[in-house]
Amino acid sequence: MQSSLIAARIRRLADEKNIPVHAFVEDVAASGGYWLACAADDIWVDDSSILGSIGVIFASFGFPELMARQGVERRVVTAGRSKSLADPFLPQKPEDVERLKALQGPIHQAFIAHVKASRGARLSQTADLFNADIWVGQQAVDLGLADGVAHLVPKLKALYGDKVRLVPFGRKRSLFQRLGLTVVDQTLGALEDRALWARYGL
Repeated sequence: MQSSLIAARIRRLADEKNIPVHAFVEDVAASGGYWLACAADDIWVDDSSILGSIGVIFASFGFPELMARQGVERRVVTAGRSKSLADPFLPQKPEDVERLKALQGPIHQAFIAHVKASRGARLSQTADLFNADIWVGQQAVDLGLADGVAHLVPKLKALYGDKVRLVPFGRKRSLFQRLGLTVVDQTLGALEDRALWARYGL
């Protein structure tokens, strides 16, 4: 969801300001990362960059046997039949798997539509690009998932001249990070993430 929102915002600004967008994949642009890369007009990769994973995943663990061996009883009270969907402390139920697949399907189709709208005729018409597989560097270029092998500074200078000015933008460091208290900052970040997921009962 966040990749979709950010990509849409990038495209709105690019169209509004009439500014071309270039994405440089220096490491990995897979799954949500590739969704974001497709917000660009052109995607440039390194020979060792990994791209693709156009799919949707739900991952969890199951502990029912361990809990039974330890004599732990799971007690959950819900209002709503699906509230404990895919509970890791209960045996996996076929109806849960079916429900999760039903949720994943529309998201996967939206991902595919986004890639097709962005890459258009550049995409290979023969390869199966939407099975969540990944490709490396030139392979991704050959399949139309990227436009070429290039690095940020030399490519932008080649496109816009030697006087091109690059302004780095990054996440602002928190007060704790500036004071060198990274453990405190990481703990607060983890609590923040937990609070976010707790809002959805997860």
